[in-house]
Amino acid sequence: MLSRLGALLQEAVGAREPSIDLLEAFVEHWKGITHYYIESTDENTPAKKTDIPWRLKQMLDILVYEERQQAAGEAGPCLEYLLQHKILETLCTLGKAEYPPGMRQQVFQFFSKVLAQVQHPLLHYLSVHRPVQKLLRLGGTVPGSLTEKEEVQFTTVLCSKIQQDPALLTYILEGKKTVARKKVSREPTALPREMASVEDKDHPHSKAPDTGSCGAQALTAQALTSQLPAETEEPNGGIGESNLITSLIGLCKSKKGRVALKAQENLLLLVSVASQAAAIYLVQSSPCCPAIVEHLCQLYQSMPSFLDPVDIAALEGISWRLPSAPSDEASFPGKEALAAFLGWFDYCDHLIMEAHTVVADALAKAVAEKLLVEILQPQLLHVSEQSILTATALLTALLRQLRSPALLREAVAVLLGAEQRPAAPEDSPRTLCTHLIRHCDHLSDEISIATLRLFEELLQKPHEQIVHGLVLCHLEGRLYVVRGSPEPESYEDTLDLEEDPYFTDGLLDGGFQPSAKPPPAPATNMDGKTAVTEIVNSFLCLVPEEAKTSAFLEETGYDTYVHDAYGLFQECSSRVAPWGWPQALTPLDPHEPERPFFEGHFFRMLFDRMSRILEQPYSLNLQVTSVLSRLALFPHPLIHEYLLDPYINLAPGCRSLFSVLVRVIGDLMQRIQRVPQFPGKLLLVRKQLMGQVPGEQLDHQTLLQGVVVLEEFCKELAAIAFVKFPPQGPHLCLSPPPEGHV
Repeated sequence: MLSRLGALLQEAVGAREPSIDLLEAFVEHWKGITHYYIESTDENTPAKKTDIPWRLKQMLDILVYEERQQAAGEAGPCLEYLLQHKILETLCTLGKAEYPPGMRQQVFQFFSKVLAQVQHPLLHYLSVHRPVQKLLRLGGTVPGSLTEKEEVQFTTVLCSKIQQDPALLTYILEGKKTVARKKVSREPTALPREMASVEDKDHPHSKAPDTGSCGAQALTAQALTSQLPAETEEPNGGIGESNLITSLIGLCKSKKGRVALKAQENLLLLVSVASQAAAIYLVQSSPCCPAIVEHLCQLYQSMPSFLDPVDIAALEGISWRLPSAPSDEASFPGKEALAAFLGWFDYCDHLIMEAHTVVADALAKAVAEKLLVEILQPQLLHVSEQSILTATALLTALLRQLRSPALLREAVAVLLGAEQRPAAPEDSPRTLCTHLIRHCDHLSDEISIATLRLFEELLQKPHEQIVHGLVLCHLEGRLYVVRGSPEPESYEDTLDLEEDPYFTDGLLDGGFQPSAKPPPAPATNMDGKTAVTEIVNSFLCLVPEEAKTSAFLEETGYDTYVHDAYGLFQECSSRVAPWGWPQALTPLDPHEPERPFFEGHFFRMLFDRMSRILEQPYSLNLQVTSVLSRLALFPHPLIHEYLLDPYINLAPGCRSLFSVLVRVIGDLMQRIQRVPQFPGKLLLVRKQLMGQVPGEQLDHQTLLQGVVVLEEFCKELAAIAFVKFPPQGPHLCLSPPPEGHV
């Protein structure tokens, strides 16, 4: 019985003693810190060589231990003392004074550990989130700060807390209301007792015992605060206030890679808050979007005014997680600045993908407005060729990195305009896109090539309005097809190339004969494969034998193009599958009156360029044919008919890709007559282009290179037509499409 009574007494004493001892120890350690400032006269001793770090560690351990002894949701006496006597406020002031040297680092560490290790909700309390706001204003403002590591750890804790409870965002970001006061704030760190009890109603707590030592300690803290420099109003009346957002942006600019990366991850965590109210607050009441985009524009302005497109292409694909330029790439002026810009743009794109929809839309609009409209657009429309060339290459690089749907939508609106209607030939340029199309036919071949690359990149983006605005809106209605004439029931009726209307312009009289007449095809199969065979043969037979050279070399045949086209077509089909494109053409109404057809500025430019393929530089021809191949891959019946059907009955004054190629072949046959030893020179040029023989300047080299490109382009078009395998011919719906076919 006595032993049992002794155990109960021991248990009761053990339950009471820690509570009293913990509070006394906690107050004693805090008293030791404040006495250091009153008694110490050495201003040069670093904080880490004093007992301050040890005492702060003891205070933290006491808070954590005490919490484990309390019931869930209850604040212990030590935590009450911390909140009531504004210990965090005082520490923040001591950190700002940076006395002793390194004190700010100790304060950041203490704040981070208290917020991370104490499970009781703290950020709702005025005596916690106000010093948190002040501490944020101490960091992230000076690049290369000695406390960057501690600052980024502090922001990591805050962002994690906000992720868990988005309502905390307003408590942490409302600092601008405090900073923007017009009076100089000289608040004592320990406020009157009635102010200390201000806290969120959802988290009440009981007051700590008011012992004599506690009251004396509060007075000591007040006296200590009055001896330190007063906290004054931020510049500009709080317009450029510093808070969690600006602190993170400042840390993102750190030269230390790990610090910058962690700050970017923290900012990403912050903008992905799930709460609608928190996201709206982040957009409307914080400098989040403006600060992110401002840094992007600053990085753009820091680049040289002229950059070689080749150098820009060498750095494409830089990730925000590894924004430094690859060391194995050749160095050039502005390399690091370009890498920093592309890395931050990739980060903005990633932010928009991961952020809450409200934040993503606002950030995408800000990037489009500030970067694309206010900076890039004037450079694209500049009279300086260097400005146009650099801006075009940079825009192409940005499009290649762009992944977020919201930013792509805004970029398309800037480039193509919000209103997309068919253009007329006499229309003056009303969108940036129209100006860019003109640049594709620029006097400078470099600008033409760079702009064509831009459009090729644009066509690979998963946005339906791009294809619709550039080409489809002009093809709708099939006005390029002559009205009133019956459409053929089978391609067998028009198989003979000698009877093709495009071969009756006197070309045969000029000595041109088709390279090989395809054998008569059997009746059209129900799977539409015969139609494909006829189209393939039409393109393969288009270039005459005397202008072909691929047969003399290995691995330059048609099979290679089929393999490449298959992969590209599968990729394109999966990209456009959600758009719900029709599987078959809309039949023509024979009673519909004819209206004039305009192919659109984009097709007109491409066809004009294609008609000059024998006169243009090799690199320019490659880019023109590359864009046309991209267009031909789209699984839309109108595009298939207009670009890949050699047998459509064109309305007067209209042209298709096949008709343009036919006229180029006619021009070629005229030119061949004026080039001595044409077959031998053509084969030599092909070998030069393939790197098999040393390059040397030849007469008619541009013409010969154009012929090589023409032959390869016709094989590529034939391969594209083959892999598309339309379930019906361009004119006839022979069978329903197989399930899952795009």
